[in-house]
Amino acid sequence: MKRLEKKRSRIGRNMSEHLQNTITRIQARNHVEVEEFRGEYTVFVDPEKIQTFMLELRDQHDFNICMDVTAVDYYPQETPRFHVIYQLYSMQHNVRLQVRTRIDGNHPKLDTVQGIYASANWKEREVYDLFGIHFTGHPDLRRMVMPEDWVGQASILMKS
Repeated sequence: MKRLEKKRSRIGRNMSEHLQNTITRIQARNHVEVEEFRGEYTVFVDPEKIQTFMLELRDQHDFNICMDVTAVDYYPQETPRFHVIYQLYSMQHNVRLQVRTRIDGNHPKLDTVQGIYASANWKEREVYDLFGIHFTGHPDLRRMVMPEDWVGQASILMKS
């Protein structure tokens, strides 16, 4: 039993060290804001750098899975209004990383990462449909929850 606990402790330490080293390299190279909460890291990236940054995470830091894409509407408390949030996972190192970008509420748009992470396809469509955030370059950006002829508030999850 003690050997198993030691092995788990060593694996956890190695994962944590890998993530901390990755964060240090990312910060030095990209001059990004990083927050840590209970061992989980969030990296804030400028919207115009999202594709380049995600490509670097996938190709150089082994974050090979985009588990989720979502958004938060902070109206009226914050400017910029929206945060688009990506949950990434490295299978090789068994670590997670959250990437956030802040975008303005007037005609919100962001470059798609669907070409980097194929799993982002439907998730970006859902964010588009429910928050009204347009993903530039997305190959099939159409509604998937709301009816095509939806009339009313631009998006059902946007705050008034």
